[in-house]
Amino acid sequence: MTRKVIDCLVNVHFGETASQPEFMRKVRDDYFKGPKSLYDQVELPALLDEMAEHGVEKAILMDNLVKPSVTARQFAEERPDKFALAIGGVNLLRPMPSLRELTSVVAGLPVAYAAVGPSFWGDGMYPPSDAVYYPLYTKCAELELPLCINTGLPGPPIPGEVQNPIHLDRVCVRFPELKLCMIHGADPWWDLAIRLLIKYANLRIMTSAWSPKRLPASLLHYMRTRGKNKVIFASDWPVLRQSRVVPEALALDLPPEVLDNYLYNNADEFFFGPKGS
Repeated sequence: MTRKVIDCLVNVHFGETASQPEFMRKVRDDYFKGPKSLYDQVELPALLDEMAEHGVEKAILMDNLVKPSVTARQFAEERPDKFALAIGGVNLLRPMPSLRELTSVVAGLPVAYAAVGPSFWGDGMYPPSDAVYYPLYTKCAELELPLCINTGLPGPPIPGEVQNPIHLDRVCVRFPELKLCMIHGADPWWDLAIRLLIKYANLRIMTSAWSPKRLPASLLHYMRTRGKNKVIFASDWPVLRQSRVVPEALALDLPPEVLDNYLYNNADEFFFGPKGS
């Protein structure tokens, strides 16, 4: 049976850079052991074909304020029925110009969420509980724009402590209006992340960059019980292809309604539902 899918994290911008930075090459070569072609230019027909084959009705493409992705914005413009954008690159140390630009981009483009990776900027020195994030939290809450934050130890050899989910505890307390999602799982802090998901109504988790067959038993148990509406599917394409992760997700030991929520309904509600929901 074909199920509807929303893939909430797809990278089509890799091929726009002649040479990836060293840490990205290490992710490809050492962490995922991917082919050299992993960061090649993406062609729209090929991506649409892979989506159609696996029931992916919509994909959210990573974009950036500092270096906008020509490919992502072109795909979103050509096929607004199939693509939305995720916007990163907010300068948290000099936030006001970035936040004005973010407001403008959200007004003019189909933006599903903003994104930030604590390990990937500022030398990994600023956890999400630091006040430097507060202008971004305030702006996203004001715009009713979901914000996705990397959690779990990152693949590249860069500092990872700032991505411990415990730092979101204070954030959720201080910004209950903010729609917040942990992305790239939460390894090795899965159980802590689940406890936070139980505790806070405004918090979700996305399994991007995780092979579904590698998800921990504790998360699958949570999905079957108290977390039916809390866990969101994504691939991190092309690092993990839809051709791999969608079949793996379909093979999980989950009730049909839980699987439908995981693959489609939870993302549809959280990222594309009506404002104020």
